Amino acid sequence: MLHRLLSGDLPRSRALTLVLLLILFGLAFAPFLTTGARPLNTAATICVYIVLVASYDLLLGYTGIVSFAHTMFYGIGAYGIGLGLSRVDEPTWGAALGGLGIALLVALLLALVVGLFALRVRAIFYAMITLAVASSFAVLASQLSDFTGGEDGITFSVPEVLTPGFTLMENEVFGRSIDGRLLTYYLVFFGCLLLFVFLLRLVNSPFGRVLQAVRENEFRAEALGYRTMVYRIWANCLAALVATLAGALMALWLRYVGPKTSLGFEVMTDILLIVVIGGMGTMYGAVVGAALFIIAQNYLKELMGVGSSALEGVPLLAAALHPDRWMLWLGVLFILSIYFFPIGIVGKLRLRSWMARQK
Repeated sequence: MLHRLLSGDLPRSRALTLVLLLILFGLAFAPFLTTGARPLNTAATICVYIVLVASYDLLLGYTGIVSFAHTMFYGIGAYGIGLGLSRVDEPTWGAALGGLGIALLVALLLALVVGLFALRVRAIFYAMITLAVASSFAVLASQLSDFTGGEDGITFSVPEVLTPGFTLMENEVFGRSIDGRLLTYYLVFFGCLLLFVFLLRLVNSPFGRVLQAVRENEFRAEALGYRTMVYRIWANCLAALVATLAGALMALWLRYVGPKTSLGFEVMTDILLIVVIGGMGTMYGAVVGAALFIIAQNYLKELMGVGSSALEGVPLLAAALHPDRWMLWLGVLFILSIYFFPIGIVGKLRLRSWMARQK
């Protein structure tokens, strides 16, 4: 059963299996293991970023396409939900699904147009085209303030069942009230879980094998009779649709959408960093990379504050670990991860496990 659920793509490493189980357990029971809004928000962000990064890895790791327009589709999904729920007097599931449907259609059309016109060029030229398109879309979202809220973004209400004031049952479960916020978290969690399983099945299907063949040697794939351009366009469209759904789930969780949180180039930078940290060409890399990166992004500053206080008697070290320098140390950690894990954490763990079996 598990073999079929994972589409035959097992972790192939005991250490990786343990890490994945810990992440799955932590995300599945995060509302009951932690208290406060921040840990739950971190867990929800990890869920969304796992899917977002995995969908980008479908392009970069499995097809060899370098695109900077992925955040555009992520933002389209977020704005679809935001505009759908903010334009009605009372937020309903119909309004949310209507906005999501329009967002998916717009994302599909844009991905198709970008694919048809831009995928005929290669390497850096395609990347520059997607960067220009994404930048133009972000500027457009900022300028159309009457429609998108401009730089301030849109704050909207969600259906009543997802509001913090809604209570599903009077009695608490494991000390936690089953309220709308908890239901929203599990909507995000299970939605992201289904999308991840779908991507895992996709990359291990015959379609995914062709994408890998295109990545390794496009000329040879064409010689075997595969229409590589069609496969590249399909990969672009599927990745865009999954990123749109990820953006919609994030918007439901935040109940806010704005150009910086959904369309900013910082989001694209985070995606690239997570892909490199976790490992390209493996869906599990998105899980490990997103968990490590988001946790470091949210808690490294506090950890450095504790370290700086503990080393107060050593002025140089205390100054080096000052919380204001957390971005510097995040960059150092990224450089170290690239140095010690050049093929990503997942790739390194799998390689070590394979070498151990060969002895």
